[in-house]
Amino acid sequence: MTSTESIRKPFPAIVGLSAVIASFLIWLIYFKGKVAAPDWVAALPAANASFNSMSALCLMLGYINIRRGNRPVHKRFMLTATVFSALFLVSYITYHFFHGDTIFPGRGLIRPVYFFILITHIGLSMVALPLILATLWYSLRGRFQFHRRIARWTFPIWLYVSVTGVVVYFVLRAYTA
Repeated sequence: MTSTESIRKPFPAIVGLSAVIASFLIWLIYFKGKVAAPDWVAALPAANASFNSMSALCLMLGYINIRRGNRPVHKRFMLTATVFSALFLVSYITYHFFHGDTIFPGRGLIRPVYFFILITHIGLSMVALPLILATLWYSLRGRFQFHRRIARWTFPIWLYVSVTGVVVYFVLRAYTA
């Protein structure tokens, strides 16, 4: 098997899974509509921001450790970032199952700034998911040449999505409280 064939092997499944998840989220947020929510659902946006914050922190600490050559610590931080991102995704789906879309009421300069951040956040989150899965796939299989090649793209996109998720939460909170 050539190196090109080897690197592409998991991509059909990863891209397919990512497309299904993205399609489901679009339906869930924009088309499903609201359902009567239990009281605890109101706490999920703060939990989501916390999961994103912890993911971003683990990503940075993982990056620092791989730059120092400390692979075991890097691996632990990156797996922990993956867990926090997975917890975020489950919490995000749960929240939007009950709540649907959140309308941004802000006016003036904050409106285009908010929507720029939100649109880049959403777009890059759809790119991040298959990249994260592929990076994780190659790492767990010991295919570090491919892992490094993909991680160079995955890391900044994943970090941006994690950080902007927190920014979106705080901007929404400031304008909807």
